[in-house]
Amino acid sequence: MIIRRSIDKEEVKDMPKAVFPGQIHVVQTPQEAERAVAYLKSCSILGIDSETRPSFTKGQSHKVALLQISSEEHCFLFRLNLTGLTLPVIMLLENPGITKVGLSLRDDFMMLHKRAPFEQRACIELQEYVRTFGIQDKSLQKIYAILFKEKISKSQRLSNWEAEVLTPSQQQYAATDAWACLNIYNRLQELKRTGDFEIAPEATKEEVITENDKLTNRP
Repeated sequence: MIIRRSIDKEEVKDMPKAVFPGQIHVVQTPQEAERAVAYLKSCSILGIDSETRPSFTKGQSHKVALLQISSEEHCFLFRLNLTGLTLPVIMLLENPGITKVGLSLRDDFMMLHKRAPFEQRACIELQEYVRTFGIQDKSLQKIYAILFKEKISKSQRLSNWEAEVLTPSQQQYAATDAWACLNIYNRLQELKRTGDFEIAPEATKEEVITENDKLTNRP
């Protein structure tokens, strides 16, 4: 496999959509959170992400509303605006024996720390991890497109994550983001194990200018 260093968003736009293929579980009570964590503790590696209700008013902000934690088969959507950050979830995030993979984790944890204090352990930041494979893009959408030739939809990003009921589209969006982090990591680990990859050479300055001209002149 040839790993490209970066990809243009116009190219990503035409790719087929990536969709989490497993089961989605919406967690709305502390009891459900406890049961979810009991399953997640049996996994050695998990994908994580979070969502916050967007604010369209200057000076107004919201606490993180949703924490998504995914294995390959199951994704749990913890509705923190209903449950708070419960002790079992905190213990999972602090567990040094379970690897948590995410993108822009610093921002996620900064928001989560506003709900409760904890010390996250065994975390892998994909933006740093992909650099060793030559990938320079930092967005989840572009990294996923480079490795899988599929696009991750961002259509639900600014939806209301504190709504009384999360729509199927919101659930699928949230689950796909967390699972995609895990999927990227597993793919790179497999390529590292087999050595079956090459990093594409860097584009020359002339090639970059030519490509930009093509995009500018596109009808």
